[in-house]
Amino acid sequence: MLKRLVLLIFMTFSVQLTWAEEEAKTADDYVSYIELKPFVTNFGGVGKTRFVKCEVTIQVSSEAAHHAVNQHMPHIRNDIVFLLNEQTDDSVKTVEMQQVLAKKALKKVQNILVEEEGEGFVSDLFFTSFVVQ
Repeated sequence: MLKRLVLLIFMTFSVQLTWAEEEAKTADDYVSYIELKPFVTNFGGVGKTRFVKCEVTIQVSSEAAHHAVNQHMPHIRNDIVFLLNEQTDDSVKTVEMQQVLAKKALKKVQNILVEEEGEGFVSDLFFTSFVVQ
C-alpha cells in the first residue's frame, strides 16, 4: 500500500513538472509579427520631390510586447514617418543602406517602448517592401 502511494505521488509530481516545463518552453518560443500599414512619405529635402513607399513588419517575442506595440502604434508610426522623411537619395539607394535604415527604425521603436513601457520589447524590424520614386 505504501509503495502504491509513493508511486502515485511520484507520478503526480512528474506530470506536473513536465507540464510546467512545456508551458515555460512555449512561452520562450513565442514569436509574432506585426505588419504595419504601408508608409508613404516624401524625402530628400529641398529640390526634386522624391517619395518612398514601404511596408514594415515588427517582430515581437511575447504577448505583452504585441500589446505594447499596438498600444503605442500612433507614436511608432509618427517616428518612422519622420525617420523616412529625413532620408536622402544616397541613404535609400541600396539594399545595404535600407538595412541600416531598418536598424535605425528598430532603435526608434525600442526607444519609444522603453520610454512608455520601461522595456524595448521589439526584437526585430524589417522592410517587406521598399519602393523609391
